[in-house]
Amino acid sequence: MRAMLIANPKATSTSRRARELLVRACAGDLDLVIAETGHRGHAVELARDAATDGYDVVIAVGGDGTVNEAANGLLSAGVAEPPALAVLPTGSANVFARALGLPDDPIGATGVVLEALRAGRYRTVGLGAARPGDGPERYFMFCAGVGLDAEVVREVERRRGTGRKADPSLYVRTAVRHFFAGTDRRRPALTLEQPGRPPKSGLFLAFISNTSPWTFVGRLPVNPSPLAHFARGLDVFGVRTLRVGPTLAAVAGMLLARTRPVQGRDVVNVHDAAEVTVRAERPVAFQLDGDYLGEHRSVTFRSVPKAIRIVI
Repeated sequence: MRAMLIANPKATSTSRRARELLVRACAGDLDLVIAETGHRGHAVELARDAATDGYDVVIAVGGDGTVNEAANGLLSAGVAEPPALAVLPTGSANVFARALGLPDDPIGATGVVLEALRAGRYRTVGLGAARPGDGPERYFMFCAGVGLDAEVVREVERRRGTGRKADPSLYVRTAVRHFFAGTDRRRPALTLEQPGRPPKSGLFLAFISNTSPWTFVGRLPVNPSPLAHFARGLDVFGVRTLRVGPTLAAVAGMLLARTRPVQGRDVVNVHDAAEVTVRAERPVAFQLDGDYLGEHRSVTFRSVPKAIRIVI
């Protein structure tokens, strides 16, 4: 079986020696080619090349950003049956891998993936796709965000560029600081549109989920849309106020939610949508799977059922 292993050498939680151990473990079972990413978007290019060259599987070794890029490369190659995707999580959150039920460590995940490859075991999952304005469409694995959370992602990326480690405490500190001193808490910019439904306006943020949880804080799942699932359409969670009291209540609800979405008069929920559009009165921040993708005035999201084969 021909496999390309795409590794992000800058992933948060794994040393070069650990990556070498993973490579050796995989090489015993596979006809393996190893490629390391050197810049943003490189995993897209490598995975696309693997698809057009007829590889059987692409193994993404990295965080959620690397997994997202690999999936986008596979699905943009234009081949009838792209390679399956395997995930060995080495990032800070590893949301996609954990949502699939993989161990949150690359050694444990390697054992699961190799066993699945030997057994020919795959799972086909749905994804989301996002198109900002008139720009190109891009797939996302588990979540997208418009507004406050994307602003936090932007600030975290800036801090990582100065050498900060992307651990849960960095995200929490940045979110709290940005909430009180960085974001506009008085002028809601967003309107949520869904075909055949009245628009929902006055939103400060919108989370679009393809599965649950939306993210993790350490071991703790954050669940604004606990009913979201790879086999369904998209779920949306939005808020109409950033007052401290209601915001704390919403955060507590997301940490406690397991089977019901967060409720409240200042909360908007959409479940199992085929398509939604978020429009903004001014350019607002936008992120996919934890990667900041600039500011936009509109983004259309759609559900893509049975989009990709995962080795698991």
